[in-house]
Amino acid sequence: MTSFDIVVLGGGPGGYVSAIRSAQLGNKTAIIEQDQLGGVCLNWGCIPTKALLKSAEILHYVKNSKEFGIHIPKYDIDFLQTVKRSRDVSQRLSKGIEFLMKKNKIKHIVGKGTLKSASDISVTNGTKKQTIKAKKIIIATGGRPKEFPGVEFDGKSIITSKEAMMLDSPPKKITIIGAGPIGVEFAYFFNEFGSEVHLIEMMPNLLPNEDIEISKELEINFKKSGIHTYTNTKVSSIKKLQKNVKVAIDKNKTSKIINTNTVLVATGVNGNIEGIGLEDIGVKTDRGSIVINEFNETCVSNIYAIGDVSGPPWLAHVASAQGHVAAEHASDKKTHPVDYSIVPGCTYCQPQVASLGLTEKAAKASGYKLKIGRFDFRGSGKALASGHPAGFVKIIFDEKYGELLGCHIIGNDATELIAELTLAKALETTWQEIAITMHAHPTLSEAIMEAAQDAFGQSVHK
Repeated sequence: MTSFDIVVLGGGPGGYVSAIRSAQLGNKTAIIEQDQLGGVCLNWGCIPTKALLKSAEILHYVKNSKEFGIHIPKYDIDFLQTVKRSRDVSQRLSKGIEFLMKKNKIKHIVGKGTLKSASDISVTNGTKKQTIKAKKIIIATGGRPKEFPGVEFDGKSIITSKEAMMLDSPPKKITIIGAGPIGVEFAYFFNEFGSEVHLIEMMPNLLPNEDIEISKELEINFKKSGIHTYTNTKVSSIKKLQKNVKVAIDKNKTSKIINTNTVLVATGVNGNIEGIGLEDIGVKTDRGSIVINEFNETCVSNIYAIGDVSGPPWLAHVASAQGHVAAEHASDKKTHPVDYSIVPGCTYCQPQVASLGLTEKAAKASGYKLKIGRFDFRGSGKALASGHPAGFVKIIFDEKYGELLGCHIIGNDATELIAELTLAKALETTWQEIAITMHAHPTLSEAIMEAAQDAFGQSVHK
């Protein structure tokens, strides 16, 4: 029986990061993955969707090129090439992860791993079986899309985000259930490629976890672009017919039927905690997630859990951060728990959305007296010059101490701009320090400085 110091179960952004960090700390390390390394994020999530969204962005520029003095009277769309490019990007990065495994002398064991005890893992690959022993185990088996109750995915007319990335052509009409990040990204993508898009959300706003002003601004932009949005709307049934799908929705006691070609269910994520032996060895779970402490330890002291299996937030960068913590703690090294107050959230539709910390509603509910600064990108020279005047920056400060409580951005490159605020909050930066920090001109990042100044009545360009 082969023995290792640390064995990681799952090769996604949490798993492979924790494996590499474990090996860096001198552990004999193995990683068990039955599919391609990189997990859902690299192969079927974060990376390939961003490649698709880039194609949609370029298509938007082509369609609107006259605004920039460039006339493109005729162009062709090769949708299959768009899909192929996204797959090529993913495969290249997956091979890069394989290289990192070899570079760090990590044993990659192909197969499905099942915990047989607190130190034994059975690995099945087809008809082959083997058992490996581990002093420490890190569970990183990832997640999968939630199913709509009573409806089975068929991969063609009722699909998940995975199938949405592999379609031969854009659906003539697509209905997307769930207006979280996945739902709104695909709504933007298919709308740019000519689909009639219907986006349904049961909560009062699109992106319901975001600050309400951000959500409303996104909805305004989506409606301008021709996306049909439905909020406060419940899907009562989905019925697959011979040639289409019938979606029944209810809002304010009023019913409506949407006849559509394709239904994309984007209602969230379930952690992959089933079938890996948790019950047999006494690992505690709660509401579909593995229970962990601040160092990602489970109730079984030598077993850790990271990423989607440990509950929200279901984000790749959270999984990677947890992977560092788990690997270091399992190696008996001093480490710092993940600070969940500085987790940035990013949505890559256009306009992009990015956020950090408390919303205005949450900050008020926590008892803070607030100073709130805003700066519209319509007042930004760089935004206007680049053709992206939509959106704004909103920063929330504590009035008494000037503490940065939250930041919410909607606009071009919002997902890049949020990093400055993440670092600022981690360093406990106050409004004054942001406001007096020189930002290059012209840049989109100037809007952050202006918003900080505006919170205390000092914005020059507002």
